Amino acid sequence: MPDTDLHRLSAAAMAEGVRRRRFRARDLVAASLERIAALDGGLKSFITVAPDAALAAAEEADRRVEAGAPLGPLHGVPVGIKDLTLTAGLRTTYGSTLYADLIPDTDDLSVTRLKAAGAIIVGKTNTPEFGFGAITGNELCGPTANPYDLDKTSGGSSGGSAAAVAAGLVPLAQGTDFGGSVRTPASFCGVVGLRPTPGRIPSPGRALAWDGLATQGFLARDVADAALALAAVSGPDPRDPTSLPVPAWTVPDLDALDPLSLRVAWSTDLGSALIDLGLAERFEAVMRGLEGLFGAFTEATPDCREAGAAFGTLRAAHIFHTYGTTLEQDGDRLSPSVAWNIARGKGLTAADYLRAEAQRSALYRRFAAFFRDHDILMTLSASVPPFPNAQGDVTEINGFRLSTIIDYLAITYTVSLIGFPCLSIPCGWTADGLPIGLQLIARPYEEDRLLRCARFLEREMGFRHRWPAGL
Repeated sequence: MPDTDLHRLSAAAMAEGVRRRRFRARDLVAASLERIAALDGGLKSFITVAPDAALAAAEEADRRVEAGAPLGPLHGVPVGIKDLTLTAGLRTTYGSTLYADLIPDTDDLSVTRLKAAGAIIVGKTNTPEFGFGAITGNELCGPTANPYDLDKTSGGSSGGSAAAVAAGLVPLAQGTDFGGSVRTPASFCGVVGLRPTPGRIPSPGRALAWDGLATQGFLARDVADAALALAAVSGPDPRDPTSLPVPAWTVPDLDALDPLSLRVAWSTDLGSALIDLGLAERFEAVMRGLEGLFGAFTEATPDCREAGAAFGTLRAAHIFHTYGTTLEQDGDRLSPSVAWNIARGKGLTAADYLRAEAQRSALYRRFAAFFRDHDILMTLSASVPPFPNAQGDVTEINGFRLSTIIDYLAITYTVSLIGFPCLSIPCGWTADGLPIGLQLIARPYEEDRLLRCARFLEREMGFRHRWPAGL
């Protein structure tokens, strides 16, 4: 295969090619770095690139191949790490000038496990400051462009990872997801975005050890690569009390699915999210095209009307707890959006917090009851299509003014609130030729079923990444 085509390979094919000595890890990393150099001036998907370290790691990976040493499932595969995630010896800025020169001493556990699986870190993907923002931009880098239209946003906050994967700069990138920060960019950039059950990927470094609202996840160009990455970083860790006390998750046979055994429900808006009318129309056409594929296929949703109030309060409280001191000491150096996000939590009471937890508990139980009769719930992955980076925040949909700048995330933050595993896969195109994402939701710990269903749609319906024109 010519070096110019290596970027089109999946992560699985790259690792297999290295194992079989069809090409070297250095070839893969060099191709990735060359593509970053050629395209990222326009995309701005990477905030930091580490060519010397990546090439040195690739040479070590090739030496292991020559020595016949055991190889991991991602051996030689170049990957990007979101710049909210610690990387030893590699700048981690959190998208903020406050940390512009931070060089961590340690890796996040997920990075340690990716390296152990043979992955090679080529750089840090862009993020809005502290991950708060509808577009992926900050004073250090960006805004990250959508590979399908450079004037449009790649989404927030894992937009750097999504754009890098969609454009073939890397086949796989890590992300984080609080209210939809993996799924929204995946939808906007036409790639797979996986948010697993909280605890599937341990996070021993987080300040609030029992917090399950935010998780790590992955952006990939196909379902199999997302599954491969999840397997590489899953498994218990005693420092994280939410990590699942079971052996590391392994990739199942993704093609072992009888679709007629699945009871599928679908909902355009979960009964509570405001959805762009054009997206809603196209999504409902996609749903009509799926009729007859599954054992049952019905339009239905749990009652999600209290999700906005619960998520808004809990998110505000958690953010203020983490960044309240930053706002007090360095508020003049924060972006207005970040300052607003932090300030929302000031003045919340214990009663406010516990009321939100009670709403969250009731919502979880309604979803649990709903999933006694359904195996998969399908909805949109984003409430709006990709919008201009110059727009900044989403303040209205269909002419209706939103109450806050996070309300456009209702279609995804509802699922974050209850912790069900979910992913986004491409399912169509807007009238302007921009990607539309389909969100699949399964029961907690049922990543096998979730990924098999996604793989079925990818294979049988063509719900998959397509290369941006000219790339």
